[in-house]
Amino acid sequence: MSGKGAPDLSVRNVGDLRVAVIAAQWHEKVMDGLVDGALRALHDLGIDEPTLLRVPGSWELPVVAKVLAERGYDAIVALGVVIRGGTPHFDYVCQGVTQGLTQVSVDTGVPVGFGVLTCDTEVQALDRAGLPGSAEDKGHEAVTAAVATAATLRSVSEPWR
Repeated sequence: MSGKGAPDLSVRNVGDLRVAVIAAQWHEKVMDGLVDGALRALHDLGIDEPTLLRVPGSWELPVVAKVLAERGYDAIVALGVVIRGGTPHFDYVCQGVTQGLTQVSVDTGVPVGFGVLTCDTEVQALDRAGLPGSAEDKGHEAVTAAVATAATLRSVSEPWR
């Protein structure tokens, strides 16, 4: 299982953070699970008014993330799913999305939670989507990671006491 060894992140006092979730539309059932997990995590953290935007596919996530980062969001969560097919298209999309989201985060200093599933099969994606019976909830995990990182960044930007 890919989630083995994941940290138990504890995040507090983050209800004032401005967070956006960007979600692809391909693979509707998987995406519904990822979005539900992300929104549940935000609610659990006391972030009750996140921005939720939908884009056509995972390829479009980086450009929207960049615009949101430039508009003052404290954290962004990118959700998508790419399932391997019979051509190299899978590799190009996965690499482009990963590099694009990484570049947004590093260039802007805004954490981008990586909730893009890159799976060999739809069964693997469903098992990570946070649906009833899924082994993992990657939407929830991506939010927790992004918000925890935003909290860390906020703590180092505050004046020393």
